[in-house]
Amino acid sequence: MTTDGRRLRGQRSREQILERAVELSSVDGLVGLSLGKLAAAAGVSKSGFFAHWRDKSELQLDAVAWAKRQWVELIVRPALTRPRGVPRLLALHEARLRFYADGVLPGGCFFMVAEAEFDDLSGPVRDAVAVAKREWHDLLRDVAQQAVELGQLPAGTDCDRLAFEINAIGGAVITYSRLLDADTTYEHARRAVQERLS
Repeated sequence: MTTDGRRLRGQRSREQILERAVELSSVDGLVGLSLGKLAAAAGVSKSGFFAHWRDKSELQLDAVAWAKRQWVELIVRPALTRPRGVPRLLALHEARLRFYADGVLPGGCFFMVAEAEFDDLSGPVRDAVAVAKREWHDLLRDVAQQAVELGQLPAGTDCDRLAFEINAIGGAVITYSRLLDADTTYEHARRAVQERLS
C-alpha cells in the first residue's frame, strides 16, 4: 500500500514537471529549458528531476511526448467526433485555432518553437519532433482523402498539398496573432481554409 502511494505521488510529480516543461518550452524552447526555472515552476527540487530522468535529453523527449498527448486530447479527439470528410477537416483546423486562442500554452504552440529549434539538428529529440509533425500532416491528408472519396472535394485533389496548406495557415496564426491583430488573424485563418474547402 505504501509502495503504491509512493508510486502514485511519483507519477503525479512527473506529470506536473512535464506539464510545466511543455508550458515553459512553448516560450523558451526545449534547448533553452532551464532546469532551475522548471524546478521552481513545478515546485520541486532540482534533485527531484533525477528520480525521473537521467539527463535533459530524456526530459526533452518526454516533453515532446507530453505535448503530443496534449495535442491529441485537446485538438484531434474532439475533431474526430465530427462527420468524416470536410466537416472533420474543418473541425481539426478550428480546434487548433481554439487551442491557440484559449491560451492553453503561454507561448501559443510547443511544436512551432520545437520545429524552429530542431529542424537543422540531428538526434532523438529532432526525430521525435519530426514524427509528431508527420503524424499531424498525415492526419490532415487522410481526412482530406476521405472528403475526396465521399465526393465532398473534387476527384484529383492533391490531398498532400492541401494538408500542407491547412497546416501552414494554422502555423501562421501563432506569430500573426501575437505580432499583429489577433481578431483579424483568426478570421483570415478560418476563412482561408473554409474557402479552400468550399
